[in-house]
Amino acid sequence: MNIRCPHCNKLNRVANERLGEHPSCGACGEPLLTGVLSLDRTALDDLLAQSSLPVLVDFWAPWCGPCRMFAPTFEAAAKKHGQALIFAKLDTEANQAAGAKFNIRSIPTLAVFHRGQELGRVSGALPPAQLEELVGNVLAHTSKP
Repeated sequence: MNIRCPHCNKLNRVANERLGEHPSCGACGEPLLTGVLSLDRTALDDLLAQSSLPVLVDFWAPWCGPCRMFAPTFEAAAKKHGQALIFAKLDTEANQAAGAKFNIRSIPTLAVFHRGQELGRVSGALPPAQLEELVGNVLAHTSKP
């Protein structure tokens, strides 16, 4: 799978089975999964199809005030939980077909995926405590054998 480094923006090829091994960027050496991955529709489709780790996607738009206010909260959660859960963002303004495909009706919308299946979604900007609770629930649900 190809993952764009959230630190230096370089593209890295990572085998799906290595996602749980805390892969690092080949260019800057920073961990690939301790930041928010900015994706387009194709990259999101590839990630959801290939990832063995759960994926939390923030569907947002640059003109959305709540989306911009929520971004630092989402980034902080990615730094804290990035090795167990992939955090990704998709700009629905730039990727309108993806917004339609995933039936995004309001932004921000957080959608949780695991092994290609959507597990649930939440609309609206979450405060840090609620995002932490959501992440905890996702990890508890997806870590079961």
